[in-house]
Amino acid sequence: MGHSIDSPSGDLLREALCQPQFLSALAAAGWDLLVRQARRAGLLARIACMLEAQGSIELVPDAPRAHMQAAMSFGIAQHADAMRELAYIYEALAPTGVRPVLLKGAAYVAADLLPAMGRLFGNIDIMIPRERLAEVEAALMSHGWATTHHSADDQRYYREWMHGLPPLRHIRRQTVLEVHHAILPPTARLKPDSARLLASVRPLSSPQGFAVLCPADMVLDGMVHLFFNDDPSHALRNLSDLDLLLRQCGRTPKFWGDLVERANELDLNRPLELGLRYSKRLLATPVPRDVAACGGDPGRLAAAIDDWLWTRALRPQHPTATDRWTPLALSALKVRAHWLRMPPALLMRHLIVQAFRLNEPAPAPASQ
Repeated sequence: MGHSIDSPSGDLLREALCQPQFLSALAAAGWDLLVRQARRAGLLARIACMLEAQGSIELVPDAPRAHMQAAMSFGIAQHADAMRELAYIYEALAPTGVRPVLLKGAAYVAADLLPAMGRLFGNIDIMIPRERLAEVEAALMSHGWATTHHSADDQRYYREWMHGLPPLRHIRRQTVLEVHHAILPPTARLKPDSARLLASVRPLSSPQGFAVLCPADMVLDGMVHLFFNDDPSHALRNLSDLDLLLRQCGRTPKFWGDLVERANELDLNRPLELGLRYSKRLLATPVPRDVAACGGDPGRLAAAIDDWLWTRALRPQHPTATDRWTPLALSALKVRAHWLRMPPALLMRHLIVQAFRLNEPAPAPASQ
């Protein structure tokens, strides 16, 4: 990878994720660029952890090593904070008898999975049965959590059309909790059955009182979150999560068959096709050839459009890694995500409401 600079700057971070052992060949300008791109993508701590795991972080020049070690320290502290927050959530929900299922970043950390390596996240996501939402919300509010969205329109939007409660923030600790009853809104075109997901969860011995999705479902949830999310700003980080999760789960031969079977059962073949295609192409994820073909063929035109959009979104959103078409691609993906998650009439209503509220302050989005 001798980045003096041999490869396109937009590919530097992806190369670092694929082959961190070659980072020792970077020149000073390459290290500077890598730190800036990785920080923007939320991946600086992960790169640092990869270098530490292979015993080469001490070979990094002093200035970039200081940034990397600071990012690792921040990640370690954040993980400890998250585990403490889970204890508070357990204390609030234990009387209800509900065992929350952890999703995304919190799940990786609690289950000590490979994507926990250097993973930063700004909120905790849990999934519970829909019929227990009111009971769980009341228990959380009695322990200090409060809604972050107060307008009647926002409340209706979340409670009727989205797949969970409005985000909750603790009034003292200011931590954010998102309570879901599904991995996609009920209005979405794809309709994975939440009952099937919840029936296959894996309880955790620690932290007490929580569970995580089974390996195949966790991968599919990651693919849905990446390719059907209306915020593509952390797309490369989420693809790196998928890559690490597939590498870890794929060590079990039965996993690949389970993944394809669950995608069929849950109506998630399209996210599977996208996830396998781009993780293999961009991060060299080792996917068996027969499995890679199971996601289906979107057709030549659809594949070309996907490539035009996602090859831009799956780069660090830093000026050194983008081109003049990147803003258009990101905007198109946001529109696409809304289109896939809402029927036309609801989408039009949502856009009109948002247009009239452009000048209102909005709660800051949290990275999951």
